Amino acid sequence: MRTTLNIDDALLDRAAKLTGTSEKTALVRQGLEALIARESARRLAALGSSEPQLKPVPRRRSPAA
Repeated sequence: MRTTLNIDDALLDRAAKLTGTSEKTALVRQGLEALIARESARRLAALGSSEPQLKPVPRRRSPAA
């Protein structure tokens, strides 16, 4: 999909320097992927301890040596 975006040149330059990516399309894609990952993690963290009836989940651990 083609979209026209107005992005601050300084912001785009800074992102290019930090990531080493000079292609604008790749920079926007990486930025969107990072935003999605951050917001997904935030939402998952917000769910923490929201199920009071949940029994402890058994974990597989190797016996202590």
